[in-house]
Amino acid sequence: MDDKISSDPLLQPFRLKHLHLRNRVISTAHAPAYAEDGHPKDRYRLYHEEKAKGGLALTMIGGSTNVAPDSPSVFGQLYAGDDSIIPWFEKLTAGVKSHGAAVMCQITHMGRRTGWDTGDWLPVIGPSGRREQAHRSMPKTAEYMDLERIAWEFAEGARRCQDGGFDGIEILSHSHLLGQFLSPLVNDREDDYGGSLENRLRLTFEVLDAVRSKVGPDFVVGMRITGDELSTGGLTADECVEIAKRLAQSEQVDFLNILAGAPYDDLGLAGWVPPMGVPSARDLKVAGRIRSAVDLPIFHAGGINDLATARYALQEGMVDMIGMTRAHIADPYLVKKISIRQEDRIRSCVGLGYCVDRVNQGKDAVCGQNAVTGREGFLSHRLPQAAKKKTIVVVGGGPCGLETTRLAAAAGHNVHLFEASDRLGGQLALASKGTVRRQMESVLDWLVQEVTHSPATLYLSTYSEAEDIKALRPDLVVLATGGWPSEPDCPGGDLTVSSWDVLGGNVRVSGDVLLWDMLGDQPAAVTADYMSDHSAQLVFATPDTRPLTELGPTTQSVALKNLYEREVSFIPNTEVQRIERDGNRKAVTLLNTLTGATWRQVFDHVVFETGCKPMDDLYFDLVGQSSNAGQLDLRKFARGIVEFPSAHSDSGFALVRLGDAVASRNLHAALFDANRLVQGLQV
Repeated sequence: MDDKISSDPLLQPFRLKHLHLRNRVISTAHAPAYAEDGHPKDRYRLYHEEKAKGGLALTMIGGSTNVAPDSPSVFGQLYAGDDSIIPWFEKLTAGVKSHGAAVMCQITHMGRRTGWDTGDWLPVIGPSGRREQAHRSMPKTAEYMDLERIAWEFAEGARRCQDGGFDGIEILSHSHLLGQFLSPLVNDREDDYGGSLENRLRLTFEVLDAVRSKVGPDFVVGMRITGDELSTGGLTADECVEIAKRLAQSEQVDFLNILAGAPYDDLGLAGWVPPMGVPSARDLKVAGRIRSAVDLPIFHAGGINDLATARYALQEGMVDMIGMTRAHIADPYLVKKISIRQEDRIRSCVGLGYCVDRVNQGKDAVCGQNAVTGREGFLSHRLPQAAKKKTIVVVGGGPCGLETTRLAAAAGHNVHLFEASDRLGGQLALASKGTVRRQMESVLDWLVQEVTHSPATLYLSTYSEAEDIKALRPDLVVLATGGWPSEPDCPGGDLTVSSWDVLGGNVRVSGDVLLWDMLGDQPAAVTADYMSDHSAQLVFATPDTRPLTELGPTTQSVALKNLYEREVSFIPNTEVQRIERDGNRKAVTLLNTLTGATWRQVFDHVVFETGCKPMDDLYFDLVGQSSNAGQLDLRKFARGIVEFPSAHSDSGFALVRLGDAVASRNLHAALFDANRLVQGLQV
């Protein structure tokens, strides 16, 4: 190992109690919604094993693992409220440890931060009857017997984790029941559990006493706490330091995991799990303040995605272990790439927010730019060399074409990529416009870098036609040609301009502008951000009941905050019925979709966002000449197996179209298509 690697603060070992950690990088507890019947079965296990293979020191599973029936798992979390989970714990911990990483489990009672209308339909519970805006349930005020029971439930949950082979546990306080008792924003009790800090800490120490009575003094027990609620009337930084001191003095806790904020509404959640448009590393100084005040190892779970910040936090003594959780969702081999001096090959998390927002929408977490994460059961992060090399022609240099080229070249196939424009990127080149989503550039840069350094042959500024493709004698032709925006289907639709024209710089808009969004997703948010930054007086119309309805809570709240600050006006439940010329301006007849009422408003420009229609001319030129008539066995393709039905046996090439060349979807769908195709060829 050279001096640069051996001195890297990220790669230094650390001793936590009796536990040897091989470096300073951890994946902190989170809920990817991979649980099945509340248990961490194969999908959950393989997801964490991959990070262990990738070299990190410690992975914490079970974000918000619930220990009691009145703390239901509304986001697909684990449930450790009975012994049926122990065999699954044993299989997972053995798998992670076999790759050299330590593994812990987070346990919690969510208090009011859950829903009553799922699971066993029991009332949620809290220190008092104050409702949380994000989760919306009216909590029952906890009685003394409830608190005694909950301390016992925590102890039993900890015992199950110990029996399941974990190296330790983390008890979640921040924003959950224990943290709700601590916070003046939530706790207005006047008994022994409210008022003074000593009283508000009472339940925490009762839980710690119960847990230690079950697992003994040698088992590693940590706690995730807030270092500052950053809210008027909430826990202050000084109070949080005092809480940390008292926890350290109790000698019941072996480490503290620090973050900040009060995620009691969508914007608070965005500060806690920051997407693009929110400052990163906000909580490091908060963690550093606590580290200087207590003699306990300090972890950090506050959204560090880049290596420079992670190294800085360790070098400056702000933390002892650095959480890089979403960074490992984007690239589970992050640590290994550092250790072999391939930092430039790391696929960096840019804060797309797709993972956390999907969970908050009741879906499973997938990475916006890494389609393999969470699908390790049938896709691989590291492709083997193909047993049979193929000549593959890819048409289209957008994200789907780039990913297809990258993967196929890495597997050893002979790949030719055609792109009609003079640069690669497709719609990704538009997605990074404006201010909030500018980091999308990094997604494009990584794909282009990987393809440029691959052995694939690139043809830029080249309109490929059927004869050009057939001249290469391909075994497989992949059309990733994407799509084009379709003109609105209303009288006067020809008087509009597309969001693509605006973002691409083909049309400059100013004055009074109507943005007509029929999609409710990021493209309209980026277009509005970009136009408002260019001094347009912007009205945002959508037929949906609220703007940007497809976005999850973190990305939607950040995008809307940005647009409100730029004085964008929103008119939901609105369709454009007609557009007419009014001198040099456009008179627009608008329709309320609920009442049917219409009104007329005049704008300088009307910009539309409708998604895109497939660019499929080349596909239909080739489909009759292909061996499979452009078809895949979709049932097998869904499982990552590629099989082409035979349609024209006299032809030599198979034909597939992927991504937006099939139908308008999103970045992740395009990358997933590419992975299923190329990896399925290996099966």
